Parts: sequence; C-alpha cells; structure tokens
Amino acid sequence: MKFFQRLGRSLMLPVAVLPVAAILNGLGYWILTATGDENNLAGVFLTTAGGALLGNLALLFAIGVSIGMATKPDGTSALAGLVSWLTVTTLLSPESVALFRSIEEGAVDPAYGQVENVFVGILCGLIGAYTYDKFKDTKLPDALAFFSGRRSVAIITAGISLVLALALFFLWPLVYGGLVDFGEFILTLGPLGVGIYGFLNRLLIPLGLHHALNSVFWYDVAGINDLNNFLDGSGTYGVTGQYMTGFFPVMMLGLPGAALAMYVTAKSSRRKIAAGVLLSSAIASFFVGVTEPLEFSFMFLAPALYVVHALFTGISMAVSAMLPVRMGFGFSGGFIDLVLGWVNPMAQNPWLIPVMGVFWFVVYFVVFYAIIKRFDLKTPGREDEDLVGAPAGGDAATGDEKYLATATLFLGALGGKDNILDLEHCATRLRMQVADPSVIDDAALKRAGAAGTMKPGGGSVQVIYGLNVQFVKDAMDRIMSGQAAPVADPAAVAEPERGGDEGSAAADAPAGGLATMTRAGHLVRLRRPLQGAEVALADVPDPTFAQGIMGPGIAIEPIDGEVLAPAAGTVKHVFETGHAVALLLDDGTELLIHVGLDTVQMKGEGFTPLVEVDQRVSAGTPLLRVDLGAIRNAGHPTITPVIVLNDKDATIELV
Repeated sequence: MKFFQRLGRSLMLPVAVLPVAAILNGLGYWILTATGDENNLAGVFLTTAGGALLGNLALLFAIGVSIGMATKPDGTSALAGLVSWLTVTTLLSPESVALFRSIEEGAVDPAYGQVENVFVGILCGLIGAYTYDKFKDTKLPDALAFFSGRRSVAIITAGISLVLALALFFLWPLVYGGLVDFGEFILTLGPLGVGIYGFLNRLLIPLGLHHALNSVFWYDVAGINDLNNFLDGSGTYGVTGQYMTGFFPVMMLGLPGAALAMYVTAKSSRRKIAAGVLLSSAIASFFVGVTEPLEFSFMFLAPALYVVHALFTGISMAVSAMLPVRMGFGFSGGFIDLVLGWVNPMAQNPWLIPVMGVFWFVVYFVVFYAIIKRFDLKTPGREDEDLVGAPAGGDAATGDEKYLATATLFLGALGGKDNILDLEHCATRLRMQVADPSVIDDAALKRAGAAGTMKPGGGSVQVIYGLNVQFVKDAMDRIMSGQAAPVADPAAVAEPERGGDEGSAAADAPAGGLATMTRAGHLVRLRRPLQGAEVALADVPDPTFAQGIMGPGIAIEPIDGEVLAPAAGTVKHVFETGHAVALLLDDGTELLIHVGLDTVQMKGEGFTPLVEVDQRVSAGTPLLRVDLGAIRNAGHPTITPVIVLNDKDATIELV
C-alpha cells in the first residue's frame, strides 16, 4: 500500500505540467477560432507549444516518477529516469524491432508503435528511482573511483533497462493487448462504463490510486488517450472528452453545493470556523477543480457521505456521456479549464455543463443537508467538543515562519520526529510511515490545521492539509534534520482569527513571594511572573491555549506590565515582537510566557524585551516591560498564558 501511495504522489509531479499545456492550447484555439484562420501564426505557435508538452508527457512521467519515488532525490535520479526511458524506447521502437527480427517495418506488431506511453514511462521512472536509492553510495576500487557514487547510477540504470527492454520485447504485445481489451470493454458498456469509471475514480482518491485508473482512460495506455486527444484536437468529435466531461458539473457546482449544506448544518457557534474551511475549499473546487481539500473535510468525518459523493460523480459521468456534451481539461474540471476548452474543436455543447452544474448544486445541497441532519453526521462545524479547534486559515504570519509553526504542531501531534520513519507529500496530503500509529493525536492535528487523518494500516498515515502541503512538509524536514528549530510559540506565529468578548477578569490576587521554583512530580511551583488574578487555562478566550494544544499551564490577568522570571534558568527565545519569552528552567522544564492574545499583530509596539537569548536569569529577574494600555487600545486581551511546553501532564502552582 505504501508503494502505491508514493507512486500516486509521484504522478502528481508530471501531471502538474498539464495546466501549462491547457493554457497554451486554450489560448491558441481561442485565437484560431476568433480569427477564422487555421494558419494564424499566434494560434499555431501556442497550440504547437502546448503540443510539445503533451507529445512528451510519457517522458515527463519517467522523470517525475524517478524523482518522486526516490528517497531524498537529487538531479541524479531524474537523469537515471531519462536514461532508462531512452534505452527502453529506442530498443523497442518499430525500427529497432524490425531490425532485430529481420522484417519490414510495416510488418512490426502495432504494439511496438505505442511503447512511448505513460505506462512504460512509469516503469522507467521506477527503475531510475530504484538504482538511485540502491547505488548512489556505491564505492568502487581506486582504479574505477571516477565511476563511484552517483556517477554509477546512470550506468547501472542502463543495464537494468536492457533487461526491461528484453522482457517487454516479448511481453509488451500481450500487455498492450490486454489494456486495449480492457479499454474496449469499458467502451462497449457505453455511458454505463463511463459512470463506473467516475464512481471508482472518486472511491480511489483516499488511497491516492485514482491516478493509476486515470492513466488508462486519459492517456494512451489503452489507446483511449481521452485527455491528450481533446487538448490537441486530434480525437473524434462527439466521443473524445467523455471520460472528463462529467467531472465539470460536480467539481464546479456540485461540491460547492455540498459545502453550503455543511455550512448551514454547522452549529451556530462554529459556523464562522466552518466557513473558513469550506469557503476556500469550494473556491478551489470551482475555479481549479482541486477537490481534495473539500472532499477530505468530510471524507473521514462522514465516510457514508463520501460514498454518496462518489455515486453522484458516477451518475454525472454517465449522464454526460449520454447527452450530446463533451469537454476536456488540462488539469482538472474547474471553471478555468472550461473557459480554456470552450472553443476547442472537440468541445460539444459546452453550454450544457453550467446547466448540469446548477442541477448538481441543488442535488448535492438537498441530499447532503438531509443526510447530515437525519444521521447527525459530524461534518465540519458539527464535531464533538473534544475535536473542535482553530482552523488553519486566518494565519497572522506568512512564509517560512507560518509553515514552521504548523510543522511544529504537526510533529508534536504525530508523536515526535522519532516516530516518523518516512515523510512524503502529494498535492494536498502528507504521506508518511510511522513507528507507532497509536500515539498520533488526530484531534490535535485537526486543531493545528489538518482537514483529516487517514491510517490505511501497516504504519502508513496520511494527513490532509491543503494545497500548501509542500511547504509544511519542507518545514517538517528542516526541523527533523536539525536545520531549523521548532517554533517555541507556534500559536503566536499562526494565530487564527477569533471573535467574542475578552471576558471579565477575576478579583486581583496578592503578589507572590520571592520563592524560586520547586517541583514534585508533575506539579510545578513558580513565582508569579506578573501581578494579577489567576485564570484557569480552559477559560482563556483562545482555543489554542484553552484546549492545551501548546501544553498545560495557567493564565494571569495582569494589573501591571512588568514580567519577571518565575524561577532560575536560561532564556531560550525572545520573540522579535517582544510579546513572549521562552525559558529553560534549571530542572529542564521548558516554559513559555505569552503576554496577551493575538499580540504578535502589534509588531512590538508596547513591548520592551529586557533580556537576551542564552542569558542566565534568577527568580525575579525582569524579562519584559509591557504597556497594558497599548494592548487594550489595539483591541487585544491582556490575559497572559504561562505554559509548560515539554510535559503534557504538568500542573502549575503560582506562589
């Protein structure tokens, strides 16, 4: 299973080229149609450029798979995939086969004319990845040292590819014939076959195996080549596009209808949070045809609802095949591809697609609404209390800092870096192999921004995040390799938008004494870092702190702005904005003092750090000077959480 999941992720790299081909071909066809001149230079130029990518798609698959399937790949694995592709396709070309068999080229089995396909490209990519992983560290005798290490990879790849070419010389006509027979069998089923394909396409998305199914119908593995024939206008009018058309109504309007149903059935207190998740996902589905963020938002919370969605997709595909409507895409069935393909010569009655979309919008909304209410399904905004958390959207920071914060939270929820044996990603998901799946905190992952978590078995885990998953994965790699430090206060970096009142402060409490920290088991006794009333962490109007995502602790409603060290230790981090400080106390306790909520947005105004990183402090040493009035004027609560970062069972007692 892990192998196929990685393969599915690897296929996304070459598939990502298709939007470029779609744009080039779409613009070219627009120009050719608008001018009525088939020889218009601009139109021909653009369509030819798009064809250059589509005509070499199998080669792109060979290179992309060799990169994606290799462990920590570099350019060497890509070169290996290219070497394998050139070796196999040259040896199995009709010209070469005719020479080997001493026959005329016209007498060669037609199967050899179809060797340059995605299936063979994937095989060559797998060879490239295997030889890279196996031989990149090969050490040869001194006399052959020049060919050691990565230089040996391409050479060995060529040798293994000779074996593959020899095997395919005998097997490929049989394999190709079987694939063609399968494609022809589906074709004999007519619209029913198209519907079965659409249904299975959606059902395989959780496993990431839908790309393998797509390759049979969209590319030339079985001779159907629906996608390429549509884009380059070389198919059969009224036939080409039938394996893509039905996706448009569902992706553009059906799934947004489902999103609306999930929004209106969400609990009133959580609709704002649900809207943040569902709206962005619906927009991606409508415009780009990227459905995974929306599908994964309910796939695991309500799997029966997902089966209904797969069934609707199959029906849409079947109905589209029956109607005189055909459309194709370069990337997915979204609005952009619909516009680009509108004037494609293979497009038939494209105006029916929005009409069908409106129908599916109503169907999805009504059915999803009825099923959610009838069976009380836990779709976004309807989760149990212990699963409610802050959404990933509304981050205060951007760039590397934000993704490092998310990566820090994810690593903690996944059981730490030592629990992660292998980490990869696809378009929207982190894919990993873990040592112990039982330690993974699904609820914490969701609160940290995950749309869902899947555990297919055998230590395989997938965490669904969204289109920016690559940056989270890179940040996790940097933390696990030691190239970057975990964010000490990820809530301050990625604080979600919140509403509601600050709440009234408790009565003022007397100042604590000058005692340094004492600890008994999980009980941590600290000097009061600020003067003011104690507040239970659960009452802090911020779910990141209140739900203990950062760790256990206590909060203080301050009456003055002097922040003092609660015990002896070392300053480990002072945030540039001055709103928080992290300490490593002498007994190893990691402590965070976070002044106010959302105060990172003040960008340092009203905060004066009084210590530096690595500075030794004792109990009572001034750490920060804070203007509480400035915090209130900026509209932020002044309540200050004090958090133990490295002991989830800790209890803080202020003295």
